[in-house]
Amino acid sequence: MGRLFGTDGVRGVAGVDLTAELALGLAVAAAHVLGEVGSRPGHRPTAVVGRDPRASGEFLESAVVAGLASAGVDVLRVGVLPTPAIAHLTGVLGADFGVMLSASHNAMPDNGIKFLARGGHKLADELEDRIEAQYHRHREPGATEWSRPTGADVGRVRDYDEGFDQYVAHLVAVLPNRLDGLRVVLDEAHGAAARVSPEAFARAGAEVITTIGTEPDGLNINDGVGSTHLAQLQAAVVAHQADFGIAHDGDADRCLAVDAEGREIDGDQILAVLALAMREHGTLRKNTVVATVMSNLGFKLAMEREGVHFEETGVGDRYVLERMKAQGYALGGEQSGHVILLDHATTGDGTLTGLMLAARMAETGRSLADLASVVTRLPQVLVNVPDVDRSRVASAPELRTAVEEAEHALGTTGRVLLRPSGTEPLVRVMVEAADIEQARSVASGLADVVKSTLG
Repeated sequence: MGRLFGTDGVRGVAGVDLTAELALGLAVAAAHVLGEVGSRPGHRPTAVVGRDPRASGEFLESAVVAGLASAGVDVLRVGVLPTPAIAHLTGVLGADFGVMLSASHNAMPDNGIKFLARGGHKLADELEDRIEAQYHRHREPGATEWSRPTGADVGRVRDYDEGFDQYVAHLVAVLPNRLDGLRVVLDEAHGAAARVSPEAFARAGAEVITTIGTEPDGLNINDGVGSTHLAQLQAAVVAHQADFGIAHDGDADRCLAVDAEGREIDGDQILAVLALAMREHGTLRKNTVVATVMSNLGFKLAMEREGVHFEETGVGDRYVLERMKAQGYALGGEQSGHVILLDHATTGDGTLTGLMLAARMAETGRSLADLASVVTRLPQVLVNVPDVDRSRVASAPELRTAVEEAEHALGTTGRVLLRPSGTEPLVRVMVEAADIEQARSVASGLADVVKSTLG
């Protein structure tokens, strides 16, 4: 059996891969591992549980809450809120752990269960492994029945309605300045931030001209809207003559932006704008920003030119966060829009990122296009090569030679990245170059070598 936990919790098609039975069992296992049920006499653990608006989140939430309460965990059910809100509330309410039901930017039929440790932090692999082992242990033939609490020892379930206001107040409170005078269009992907983000921008002083994706019905999350579908936002910003637009994904841990001309501002550009702002305010700890190997070379060159140190990690915001926590850095993120502001959040927070970006605009009086121009994005071509032996990417000498030749041809104004997929039998070939035709040519040639060598 494969590992239940992936790069961001347990995820799959709700009702098929992610069933009510699985959700209940994982909740019981998490109660024992994260709530330390039975390990301390008199300790009564508490968990914060939230979800995005997917229809399947309703039955999965019920299953998780039932599993937790049956194991003696008191539950604060906060309803539909963003993932970073659950992380924040887990910390400020002193809960033993948090649970978020969401499949982020995935299509509506998918869902996921994400556990957060005390303080609202993402789980280490070791804790995920312990939860998974506990889950399987309860299902082994002849397994000893765990001691179920009874009577007054069962967990109690309470709807916690104050979470929305607490989270929005936190977002507004940490801004360095107000957003008065800015006109914005927001796209909430019919997701978890449909109420949160418009309220936060309005409280901070921005004029929210219009919104997109703020009518979740359980079935329309990420459906043609949000950070993976920017066309509607781009058109609305131009049509309404807004200063900028902000788009989130289904659980609002991502943020992408659109400038006044309708052009996309990606995570690399947002990171660069925030890095320079934080350096100016003395909050960019160790003068360093953390990003992944997928960041555009233009971002790296911009940081080098501006005198900001850049550290690179593998793909995935969890690896960015691990590096930040280990080294004491304050800012990191991904090209996809996961931006982590560790002084104010324990995970990527799309609403906070959008607010901080707007605060920089309001503070400087500069347009978003002008601020983002610090990064000149190099043309980037990505080719997926299927049906190959991805395990030999690093060891095949013919491939290594081809990559070296390509890098020599590109010189200092381009780069090559070959990355095996984590879930499929394919290899991703990414090439950046000063010229798009050169990038396409090099990527096509390398893809042919990958196929002939590893096929």
